[in-house]
Amino acid sequence: MALALNEEILGQFLGDESFPVEWSSETEKELFWVYDDLHCPKPLSPMYEDIGGWWLSCDHMFRRFGTPFATDWIYKKINGYLYTAAIPAMAGLDVPTQEYNYVTHPIVPEDAGYAGGIGAYLGTVLPVYGLKFTDWWRTRFVPEMQRNFDYIEGMLDQKDQLSLAEVAVLLEDAIDMHDRHWKIHWMLNFAQLSATLNLRAVMEKTHGKVDEVLLGRLQNSADDRNWDKIKAIWTMKEEIKADAELAPIFAAPAATAIVPALKASERGRRFIDERIVPYQKEFGWHAVWSHEFIYTSFREDMVPVVQLVRDQVASDYDYPAAIAKLRADIDGAAKDILAGLEGEALEEMRAANEINLRMAPLTPDHHFYIDQGANAHVRLVLVAIGEKLVAQGVLDAPDDVVLFRYNQLRAFIGNPASMDGRAIVAEAKAKRAEAEKLQPRDWVGSVTKSQLAFPYLNLWGFPDKFTRSQVQVHGQVSGIAGSPGVVEGVARVVMSEAEFDGLMEGEILVCQMTNPAWQVLYGKIIAVVTDAGGTVSHPAVLAREYGIPAVVGTSVGLGLGFLFGLVTGGRGKPATRQPGPQGSRKPGQCAERAAARVRVQFRNRCGRSPHRCRIPEYGRRWRGDTHPDRHLRHRH
Repeated sequence: MALALNEEILGQFLGDESFPVEWSSETEKELFWVYDDLHCPKPLSPMYEDIGGWWLSCDHMFRRFGTPFATDWIYKKINGYLYTAAIPAMAGLDVPTQEYNYVTHPIVPEDAGYAGGIGAYLGTVLPVYGLKFTDWWRTRFVPEMQRNFDYIEGMLDQKDQLSLAEVAVLLEDAIDMHDRHWKIHWMLNFAQLSATLNLRAVMEKTHGKVDEVLLGRLQNSADDRNWDKIKAIWTMKEEIKADAELAPIFAAPAATAIVPALKASERGRRFIDERIVPYQKEFGWHAVWSHEFIYTSFREDMVPVVQLVRDQVASDYDYPAAIAKLRADIDGAAKDILAGLEGEALEEMRAANEINLRMAPLTPDHHFYIDQGANAHVRLVLVAIGEKLVAQGVLDAPDDVVLFRYNQLRAFIGNPASMDGRAIVAEAKAKRAEAEKLQPRDWVGSVTKSQLAFPYLNLWGFPDKFTRSQVQVHGQVSGIAGSPGVVEGVARVVMSEAEFDGLMEGEILVCQMTNPAWQVLYGKIIAVVTDAGGTVSHPAVLAREYGIPAVVGTSVGLGLGFLFGLVTGGRGKPATRQPGPQGSRKPGQCAERAAARVRVQFRNRCGRSPHRCRIPEYGRRWRGDTHPDRHLRHRH
């Protein structure tokens, strides 16, 4: 099913006084624009908007694979926030946008019959990616990406010897790296699609049905860069437990107190040099919001790293037991999927699952090399430019450069006297502060059946967010069932990594959105509630893996200050909230006060297994009634 604009409009929002929208054309109004609270829940920084967006390389994905449903994916900044829309494969469609601070236009086919004929090509080549990509990833793409990182890191190590012009050239190298890594990302995305499609098809053929719980277990990984990171933290934890000088230091509840204590002793300084700094160099290439340049990375700031270590010390986290339990479950699932099969059916199922198991580690690994790593490396180059400009006396802080537009910064580098850099920064900060006062809408523009069925939209909780009741009951907030269960405890609002240490063991995490940097919190929480996301988003997937309840996609600014009384969720009955006894939390309020005792009751949506829920079909597929969007359930 190709996306189409010439169909019945199911819903439309073109702006109002509370959330005005400026439109460049009537065609732009006909597109379905979705708020990207999954990647960029905060107002965009000007530099990320120009050079950092994940959408910049989507035309490469659609062109390479020959997708019949779309040929590009573009963005629109509305009141400071990121909205994106898929571009239908329609000849002649034109909606001006921008990339790299230049006006551009979406990629669309020349041939009006493109969408009707290209799908056969996709169906032909997709299995090749599923079969071959894990080898390509290991032998081609990871070495390539690591070489890119090594080059940029090597140049940054000698940044003090580089001129401003040389660091400016390094930024162009970093932008090229970012573009290349994201093109690899989209190849990976469709390779995982193929592997999941094949596994589902073979399971249905050999077992007569698709077991969603079993599939979920088989798509877990026990051998990837995320587990490497957790093991590195655990190793530090074990050293601290056995050290009479370090153990009392790490007994403090917050890293903000631990870091000065470490720096005050010879043993502590040695621990920083021998353990913390090497960890930062290998695993610190991410920020609390990875899809941005404005947030300080763990590579730059050791405080969040020390907090991760401290939390493992406090809980006495048992990495060997955790990884052994996960490996045993994956091994058990691999045996379960073969149970009762013999002959050709047995071999076909075994082969399909072997491909799937090789693909599983690529989900956390691609975050390491692409979503997190690529953005963090660009940020550090930008900061290096900022340091040169601060030394010249034309800026006050190195990372002020992310508040410039791309070409604006380049002009400033060429001639700092040509503009007032501080005024540019002040204006950008004021705009972001004003944008933060608004609660973005889930979507704007026009909703049609085919646009709503765009496969990737389930990452943002669609079509659920659109089809669920639009009528809000006073004192209640609707949400999407992310993971089932019933718990009762203290709910705590966490706005950023600076408040991680305020979250106590056994509490309920309430936030705007999570990403891989927040995974460290899941080991001590008993439930999670988020503004953003859908059943396949990061907080929901992780909650199912950890076996805790989750309500996601509440879309009412919970991360900006709402506390909970009662939260429930299930098919036909949305999640609800009764206001907590302390009322809403104002931005900047102390984390200790942002808590209320609540009960989270969460039944299985769709009437299926608690581990997984079925994703809505995306029309009739390229070859039969398969579901290429299903890989997004756990892969993204």
